[in-house]
Amino acid sequence: MAQKNVAIYPGTFNPVTSGHIDIVHRAAKMFDKIYICVAESQHKNPLFSLDERVALIESIAFADHVEVIGFRKLLIDLCHELNANVIIRGLRMVSDFEYEFQLASMNRHLDPQIETIFLTPAEDKSFISSTIVREVAKLGGDVTQLVPQHVAAALREKYAP
Repeated sequence: MAQKNVAIYPGTFNPVTSGHIDIVHRAAKMFDKIYICVAESQHKNPLFSLDERVALIESIAFADHVEVIGFRKLLIDLCHELNANVIIRGLRMVSDFEYEFQLASMNRHLDPQIETIFLTPAEDKSFISSTIVREVAKLGGDVTQLVPQHVAAALREKYAP
């Protein structure tokens, strides 16, 4: 039987946070298949390599129909390759909306058959961003309630003197 509702959840995930994980768990209830698609994003100078970011996410327990992959191509091309008909984007704050709306509009322009949906994390996770997590970790702060334990350990290792 062909999967009808295939979604991708793209992002840099540098690092993956509790907010990202919350979005995946919410989306897993709605789609037959979800690909967490980790973007190479060299222009963002990620702290973790693409392979490290993929591995950090793969070690999280998700539903059986959730798969993690890395990618280095145009998002719409990836949707075609994976037969995805939906792009999931997370919105934490109203300030995220303008940029996300531009991305959704461009993707719709490139392929009007692929829809973008926006999901919000639980309220207690809406302030968490990868940027803030990295900054707190870099300065020696405790991020264990913001990311999985293995991600907190990986951050400590990256920022060790």
